[in-house]
Amino acid sequence: MTESNALPPRVPARLVLASIAGMWLVYLLVTTLRSYLVGLEYQGPLFGRRLAVTVACMAVTAGIWPILRLLDARSLWLKALVVMIVALPASLAMAKINQWVFSDIENQVVDKIGEREGIRIRRDEAGNVLVDVPGQRPSEAAPEPDASPVAVPLPEPHVRTIAQQEADADSLVTIDPETAAETRWRQLTDVALSRYFLIIAWAAIYLALLIAEQARVSERREGEYRRAAKAAELRSLRYQINPHFLFNTLNSLSSLVITGKNEAAETMIQSLAAFYRRGLSDTVTGDHPLAEEIELQRLYLEIEAVRFPDRLGLVVDVPEELESVPVPGMILQPLVENAVKYGVARSTRPVTLTISARSEFGRLVVSVADDGPATGNEEHGMGIGLANVRDRLSARFGEGAAFVSGPVPGGYRTELRLPLPG
Repeated sequence: MTESNALPPRVPARLVLASIAGMWLVYLLVTTLRSYLVGLEYQGPLFGRRLAVTVACMAVTAGIWPILRLLDARSLWLKALVVMIVALPASLAMAKINQWVFSDIENQVVDKIGEREGIRIRRDEAGNVLVDVPGQRPSEAAPEPDASPVAVPLPEPHVRTIAQQEADADSLVTIDPETAAETRWRQLTDVALSRYFLIIAWAAIYLALLIAEQARVSERREGEYRRAAKAAELRSLRYQINPHFLFNTLNSLSSLVITGKNEAAETMIQSLAAFYRRGLSDTVTGDHPLAEEIELQRLYLEIEAVRFPDRLGLVVDVPEELESVPVPGMILQPLVENAVKYGVARSTRPVTLTISARSEFGRLVVSVADDGPATGNEEHGMGIGLANVRDRLSARFGEGAAFVSGPVPGGYRTELRLPLPG
C-alpha cells in the first residue's frame, strides 16, 4: 500500500473549481435570460454588474471549500450542520456585494421606469423620497360650463399659494428614510436567502463528488487487495512446486552417487543448476512465452535422462505462431514430472513424452502425453503436482481455464486450456 493510498480520499481541485464555476455560470445565464424576458432597461450595464457579482460569488464559494475539506473524513450529519452554519455569513456577504454593485444603476433604472410611466421620483432635503403621481391638481380644475368668468390674480413669481401647496401635497407620495431603509433590508434578506440555497445546492454537489471519489478509491483499493491476495496465492502455489521438484531430483542424485555413477551425477548437478537458473530466477507469479516454458522442460528432462538414458524420449509439436503465447511459469513442470514418474520410471521399454499445443475456439490447448504402460495410470491424477496445477489455473484465470487429465488409448494425457490473449 502506497503512502498516497493511506490518505483520505479528496475531490480533485480542478473538479471542485469546475463545479463552482459551472453552478454560478448557470445562475448568470438564468438571471440574464430572465432580465430579457421581463424587459429590463440598461441590459448592457446590468450584465456587466451581474457578471461581477457572479465572479464574487464564485470567490466566496471557493472560500467555503477549505472548510468542507477539513470535514471530508467526518460524518455526513456533521458536514450538513457545518454547511448550514457557514452558508449564513457567506450568503449575507454575497447579498451585500450584490446590493453594492447594483446601487449606482438602481436609480437610473428607477428613473427610466418613471419616465416611461410618467412618474418623477426625487429626494427632498430631509432625505425623503418624493414620487410625483400623475393627475390633475385641484387648482387646475376646469370651470363649470355655466360659471361666469372670474378674474384670478396671478401669484408672485416663485411664490406658491397655500392652495397650490395643498394641491402639490395631494399629488405626491412621500417615502421617508426609515421606510426606504426597511425596503433595502428586505431586498438584502431576499437576495441572501436565494444565495443561501444556492450555497446549499453547491455543497450538496461537493458532497456527491466526495462520495463518488471515496467509492472510486475504495473500489481501487479493493482491486489492489484482490490482486495482492491472488499474487500471494500464486506465490504460495509456485513455491510449493519448487521443494517438491527439488526433493525428487535430490533423491535421483543420491541414487546415482550411491551406485557410483559419478559422471552421471555431475551431469545431473550441472543440468539442475541450469534449470534453477533459468526457471526460478524470474518473478514467481509471472508469465513467460510458451517456447521458454517448453525449453525449461527440456532442461528438466535432461536431468531425468541421466537416470533413464535408454527409456526417455521427447517430442515437441508446437506451431511457430503459438511459441510467443504467455503461460504461467513452470505450469508444465508437474505434468512432465508425473509423466516421468508414472510412465517412464515404471516401464521397461522406451517411453516417449509428447508436448503439443494448438489453438481451438479462442483458447490455447497444451497437452503433455506419454505412451507408457497402463499400470499406474490410475495414480496419475493423484498427488500434490496436478492439484497444484489445478489451483494455479483457478487462481490465475478463474473459470477461463480448464484442466483435463486421464488415460487415453496407448497411454496417458493431461490437457490445459488457457485463454488466448485478445
